[in-house]
Amino acid sequence: MLRFRSLGSGSTGNATLVESGGPSPVRLLVDCGLGIRQLQARLGEAGLETNQINAIFITHEHGDHIGCALAVSRRHSIPVWMSQGTHTAIGAPDFGGLLRIARDGVAIDAGGIEITPFTVPHDASEPLQLTCTDGAAKLGVVTDLGHATAHVLAHLERCDALLLECNHDTDMLARSAYPDFLKRRVGGAYGHLSNSAAADIARSVMHQGLKHVVAAHLSVQNNKAELVQRDLSAALGCASTDIIVATPQAGTRWLPA
Repeated sequence: MLRFRSLGSGSTGNATLVESGGPSPVRLLVDCGLGIRQLQARLGEAGLETNQINAIFITHEHGDHIGCALAVSRRHSIPVWMSQGTHTAIGAPDFGGLLRIARDGVAIDAGGIEITPFTVPHDASEPLQLTCTDGAAKLGVVTDLGHATAHVLAHLERCDALLLECNHDTDMLARSAYPDFLKRRVGGAYGHLSNSAAADIARSVMHQGLKHVVAAHLSVQNNKAELVQRDLSAALGCASTDIIVATPQAGTRWLPA
């Protein structure tokens, strides 16, 4: 059984655990945007230690996603997947032979989990988001993108679970104290998803097998959990309490994909 758990999601740091089932589970950490001590503590809450992570996938170079990835990789000899653009953007550091280059649409065999990266429109150097499957269930992870292209939607088809960015409420962003340039950046085509845009994605990929939609990367200043739950539940035709919101402090509980 494939399952996943956000360890924290938001501008202060993002990290998501994906675990395959069976007697020898494989554990993938998607993004590592927490400090080392914080990561260790949250892994402990999930019943794991850092040396039980089998691989790390970094979606892009922003600090709330890459965080302590290099230090964790070196300390525990964990391979790290990222795009060539991301590696260049962080200064092309030496991962001691543990760096793996991820490419759009090229599947990665991580043991019990197959990862398929795909490009997204975001203000970073070659950003990638991904789907994960154990052959039975499929999880989509899309936490930083300005809008959904046809390419994005095609990769999210037939997901059994979805971790989806719901960064801001459009009206709250417009009324916020953010300077105009930052409002344009956040709300632009290469910024972050609004609740309504996320709802459109959920509506587009909805099918009978979609069991969980987790709202992620909420802005503390420009969003509220109840607004996210309202918009996503309306799009999916479910109760607002069915929408799980990943928090910066605690993420989510373990969820099946």
